[in-house]
Amino acid sequence: MSSESVNISQPQSLISRKYLIISILLSLATMAGVIYWTYTPGVLEFLSKSRLPGLIIALVVSLIRVWFSAAKIRFLSEKKLNWYASIRVVLAWDFTSAVTPSTIGGAPMATYAMTKEGLKLGDSGAIILYGVLLDQIWFALAIPILLVSGIFYEVVPPEIGLVGDVSMGLLYVGLLSYAGLLAYGVLVNPTAIKKVVKFVFKLPVLRRMGDKVEEEAENLEEYAQQLGQKPLSFLLKAFFLSTMSWLARIALPTIVVLSLLPAPEVLSVLRSLAMNLAFLVVPTPGGSGGVEGLFVLFQGPLISREGFIGLAVFLWRIISYYISIGLGMMATTWYVNQKVVEIKAQD
Repeated sequence: MSSESVNISQPQSLISRKYLIISILLSLATMAGVIYWTYTPGVLEFLSKSRLPGLIIALVVSLIRVWFSAAKIRFLSEKKLNWYASIRVVLAWDFTSAVTPSTIGGAPMATYAMTKEGLKLGDSGAIILYGVLLDQIWFALAIPILLVSGIFYEVVPPEIGLVGDVSMGLLYVGLLSYAGLLAYGVLVNPTAIKKVVKFVFKLPVLRRMGDKVEEEAENLEEYAQQLGQKPLSFLLKAFFLSTMSWLARIALPTIVVLSLLPAPEVLSVLRSLAMNLAFLVVPTPGGSGGVEGLFVLFQGPLISREGFIGLAVFLWRIISYYISIGLGMMATTWYVNQKVVEIKAQD
C-alpha cells in the first residue's frame, strides 16, 4: 500500500527500465536454454498443420482474459469507468506486473491509472483490494480442487521431489491464510485496513505523506464499506468475471501444447492451475526465468516429443507475456503522456 501512495503522483516512478530489461533478458535466456537442451534437428517436420490454428485460439483466449479483467474493473467501479478506460487500466496493470518483482506487482500503476480515469484515490485503492480479494477467493477454491484431483492425477509432477511437495503445501496454506485475512479486512472490518495504512505512514520515511494518506484512507474505508454492503449477487457477478479471467489464463498453456501435438488435456489443465499458483511466489520481475522453468517442469513431461518443449515455452510466452508487454507499454505510455500534458497545462 505504501508504494501506491508514495509514487501515485509520478507514473514514471512506477516503471523501472532496469526491471524491464532484467525481465526480458531472464525470459529470453531461460527460453534459449530450454530450446538448446531439448531441441532435436528435424523435429519441426512433425508439426501437424491441422493443429496450428490452435495458436489463433490461444491468442483469442488471451484477449478474452483481458476483456473479462476489464469487465471486472468496470463492474467494481459501478460503471464509472467506460470500456476503453477499463481496458487501458488492465493493460497498464499487466505491463507493470510483467516488469516488476512480484512483491511490488502492478497494483500501484492500476491505482494511478484509475485516478487518471476520474476515480478518487481511495475508491481506486478499494477496487484494487476488492479485486485482489476476488482473486484470493478463487485461489482458495482452486486449492481443494487440486488436492482432490491429486488423488486421481499426478497434478504435482513427481520430478519436483519432496522439497517441491512441501513448497506447494506451504503455498496452499499461505494463500488460504491470506485469503481469510483479506476477506476479513475488506468485507467485515474495513476500519482495520485504514488503521494499518495510518500506522505505516507514521514511519519516519513516510510521515510527510501522512495528512494526504489519512484523507485517502478515509475514502478507502468508506468505499470498502460500500462494497461490503453490496448484495450477494454483486459479489457473485464480480467473482464470475474474475473466475472467467483466471480460467482463460489457465487454459492458455494447455491450448498452446495441444496446438503442437496431442497431450492429456485434463492433466494439462490441472497442472496449469497448479503452476499458476506457483507463479505467485516467483520473485523475479514478471516472474521471468521462473515461470518458464515451471512451465517446463509441469507441462514438459506431458509433451511426448521432447524437441517441442522449447517451442511450446516460446509460443506460450510470446502470447502471454510479450504481446502483453507491447499492448501494456502503449497503455502505460498514454498515462505518462497524460501526466506530461497536465504539467504543461499548469505551467
